[in-house]
Amino acid sequence: MADFTLYAYQEEVVERALQKENIIIWLPTGGGKTRAAVYVAKRHLETTPNAKVVVLVNKVHLVDQHYEKEFKPKLGNRYSLAPVSGACDERDFFGVVMQSKDVVICTAQILYNSLTDQEEAKHVDLSDITLLIIDECHHTHKETVYNKIMRVYVEKKLKGDGPLPQILGLTASPGTGGAKILHKAVEHVLQVGLHVDPFGDHLKWMMTQIHEFMNLSPDVSLRELGTQEYEADVVILEQRGVREDNRVMAQCAIHLRQYNDALLINDTLLMMDAYRSLADFYHSRFNPFDGTDIFLLGLFEENEVELRKLASNPHFENPKMDKLESILLEQFSSSGTSKGILFSKTRKSTHCLNDWIRKNPAMTAAGIKAAILIGAGNGNTHMTQNEQADTIRNFRINRLNLLISTSVAEEGLDIPECNFVVRYGLLTNEIAQQQASGRARARDSRYSVVAQEGGREVNRELINEYLEKLTGEAIDSVQRMSDNEFRKKITDLQMQAVLATKLQEKSRSAKNSRFPASSVQLLCRNCFEPVASGSDIKVLETIYANVNPDFKRKYKVGGQVMIAKTFDDWEPGCKISCDYCNKEWGYEVNYKKKLVLPNLAIKYFALETPEGRVTVKRWKDVPFTVEKFNFQEYCQDNFPDLFD
Repeated sequence: MADFTLYAYQEEVVERALQKENIIIWLPTGGGKTRAAVYVAKRHLETTPNAKVVVLVNKVHLVDQHYEKEFKPKLGNRYSLAPVSGACDERDFFGVVMQSKDVVICTAQILYNSLTDQEEAKHVDLSDITLLIIDECHHTHKETVYNKIMRVYVEKKLKGDGPLPQILGLTASPGTGGAKILHKAVEHVLQVGLHVDPFGDHLKWMMTQIHEFMNLSPDVSLRELGTQEYEADVVILEQRGVREDNRVMAQCAIHLRQYNDALLINDTLLMMDAYRSLADFYHSRFNPFDGTDIFLLGLFEENEVELRKLASNPHFENPKMDKLESILLEQFSSSGTSKGILFSKTRKSTHCLNDWIRKNPAMTAAGIKAAILIGAGNGNTHMTQNEQADTIRNFRINRLNLLISTSVAEEGLDIPECNFVVRYGLLTNEIAQQQASGRARARDSRYSVVAQEGGREVNRELINEYLEKLTGEAIDSVQRMSDNEFRKKITDLQMQAVLATKLQEKSRSAKNSRFPASSVQLLCRNCFEPVASGSDIKVLETIYANVNPDFKRKYKVGGQVMIAKTFDDWEPGCKISCDYCNKEWGYEVNYKKKLVLPNLAIKYFALETPEGRVTVKRWKDVPFTVEKFNFQEYCQDNFPDLFD
């Protein structure tokens, strides 16, 4: 194995880690955090008897990236290494892999599963690990899997339960934990003035027509149209409509959210993008169910021609787009070797911006070769990991020179050096801002923000600039603590975290057992038709299925669902929707190649409980206990002849 060295600043940050202390390495993006971690791992393996190093990452693609590009080249000739993620078979015998390897690089979820799984081939104890490296450790908060692992660590520590691994955290942006004190200004923010917007005004007029149709009670207060606050208000309004059996309120709120989305798009992108967003919603909807649907559909159809006409008028186009165009043209015209990233908020906006750039003759003439880079997933608007890798590779070899990205490119992905970064119409926190600006690593690089003068994006950037400074001051303060003061503070915080977690779990357990499952009815959230009992629902791995055979009479079957991932015991089948109103409910799954069961998304249902109607976003929040599916019991109940 060829030896390798660190730069002086890297040697400084790893010094205490080499003394086997728990530390966080805080280096800016491109500063060599992972290289420093490999160096610590190498020294740890050389000096620790029976050493076992585990490297945790928070995204699947980072497993192979760290393995192939960092750890294997430096350690592979002398030590045994293994990359393990949910995409490989080794996850099913992770405990065995841990016993046979010196270094394991895995997703945090894999390790957490193994800590809680008692099956011998899968189980791992923290005491089996001597060095635990946590990549992007600023994600250790709230209910993230990183935090769940650290709770296990803290509980074992407070109990004095066996040896524990040394912890090495890596981050480019630890953040301030939400602290907000502002006394500093941003030096470089591109500001755009107000503009006349008849298209947006017409959307707002249509929204007021819906407000009048709803005949809202005086206690309902809705904030400014076209804001995130208004969106939050109509989400709550839809939930209230469901609870109060008021379909007019519930359905109008759903449509108002679509109009508000169009206003948000109009504020950032082209008017035509906003129009298409609204048109796609109405053109894809099913036939009207009642008078409320007839009114809402009719309102759009009566105004569609006018909306399309206004959206097609370039005189009223969003000036932010003009400003963005001038930035990009200036960047690529002044340097034939420019490479940059354009950050935007949503997957939809990245597609809109990409289409706009491709159709713009001036940008084509400037040599801009753009492509989208968004998060990996199973939906139609996501990218596969292979597509991500291909895009980044093309960027590296200069087939592309502009990436249009969501926050997926702010951290983690191995993206080559850029000489400019633009944040476009994007509200974010100080961690994301540091990650994004850190992407502009080349000499004389440029970091720009395009936002409306006096708008929320500008104010957020002002806050973020100061919070970055505040982060540094907080770290300096921690470093000035005496060892006794530091250890006492850590122990106090860990004890508080353990108690808070136990209280939270106790509260959740009480909430989940509030009602007997048989006393809760599931209603279609669109038409309020009762369709199932809570006792019909069973959990199969991550699936929540209705196992009552009579439920098949309540839904109709649609097209095949395609999911890129494969699962041990099931595969996706066809979409299902309410037989009464056509509302989507989920999809069927083929379980063990023997049973076809409907997998339901709880967000499409309301729950009628003994104390009234409620809605929840996730199955874990339902106020009754969902029992695990028992395959043998199911067969005994429904196919008794099999046991004769």
